[in-house]
Amino acid sequence: MTTTPTSLAGRAAGLDADAPLGHVRERFLLPQGVVYLDGNSLGPLPAAVPPVLEDVLHRQWGTGLIRSWNDHGWWDAPARVGDRVGRLIGAAPGQTLAGDSTSVQLYNALSAAAALRPDRSLLVTDPDHFPTDRYLADAVASRLGLGVRRIRPADLPGHLAAEGDRVAVVAYSPVDYRTGELHDMAALTRAAQRAGALVLWDLCHAAGALPVRLDALGVDFAVGCGYKFLSGGPGAPAFVYVARRHHADWRPPMTGWNGHADPFGLHEEYLPAPGVGRGRIGTPPVLSLLCLEAALSVFDDVDLDQVRAGSLSLTGFFLHCTEVLLDGLGFEPVTPAEPERRGSQVSLRHPHAFGLARALEARGVIGDMRAPDLLRFGVNALFTTHQDVLTAVTCLREITATGAYDPSAHGAGGVT
Repeated sequence: MTTTPTSLAGRAAGLDADAPLGHVRERFLLPQGVVYLDGNSLGPLPAAVPPVLEDVLHRQWGTGLIRSWNDHGWWDAPARVGDRVGRLIGAAPGQTLAGDSTSVQLYNALSAAAALRPDRSLLVTDPDHFPTDRYLADAVASRLGLGVRRIRPADLPGHLAAEGDRVAVVAYSPVDYRTGELHDMAALTRAAQRAGALVLWDLCHAAGALPVRLDALGVDFAVGCGYKFLSGGPGAPAFVYVARRHHADWRPPMTGWNGHADPFGLHEEYLPAPGVGRGRIGTPPVLSLLCLEAALSVFDDVDLDQVRAGSLSLTGFFLHCTEVLLDGLGFEPVTPAEPERRGSQVSLRHPHAFGLARALEARGVIGDMRAPDLLRFGVNALFTTHQDVLTAVTCLREITATGAYDPSAHGAGGVT
């Protein structure tokens, strides 16, 4: 039976009617007339955030003033919000801390992990990692006198067989931010640890999008941001996970007063707080932390296995629509077709990616691109519908087929 635009519309309607998380879309303040497929860069605004921010501004800060550090739990927010994130990444309480930026958390965690293997001289990371991860790997290695090996995830087992006894830390992301390819966290973690290395995962494109079982996998360290699939807002605080077995020994290099065992004692010398608490550095960003805490309420009754199933349905439908509607128009899907190898986005290669992304945006379909030629479309089963997907691909077909875009436009795309 031939697939037609009409049959695709019927299929989209049926899939949306059966989606178990369809009601969660109402928890977001989505603008009318917009198909938003860029939540893998910045999640949309949850409805729970504005009233919380209003209360924090006018009552807690405006009226409570400095008393709110105690009266409204500001001081405890990094650990409290960290534990809420921890529930989404498979971490038991007391191992996850929220605050500071992803870059700060990466630097601290990567440095601390390497220091736990002082007799080893190599740090391994992905040559296709997000630039910050690569830059910070080089910075940490330079400070500690380590060498850096840039090894693609598929090649890691072979590399470890050759010089695994020299590797201190392996640092990867489960999801390739450009292509949406999902790597096997369990297999890579086992391979690294069999070689005696520690493992650090960057969860920016995974936390909140799929089940991440850090404790069950035996992961050593992890970091991630709060503004993508967690929808904590632009520049929302990041988080760090430190497995409990490392709590007595890990020593983050950035030793701020908040991470002191007795922060208000104002001691001359630094004494680290117990556990993950020593990962606190400076005064926490209260406004953004409490916005992130409110945003996380959208997950309160959500099963992440259902989120993953919904994401796979959406990305699978996107790839099918691409095959049917974009055939012969110069597009090449680069996201793996196999469900077990897909994250929560679909990436298409096209020589005029920038011009097409701008033309889509002008028609109310917001995705993004990565230079030089990748269009990225993120899906989130909490608010993306199959109708959104069909609308986006249909619009992309119309723009491309009619030449309603600027083929000479060039640019670097959006943020992260």
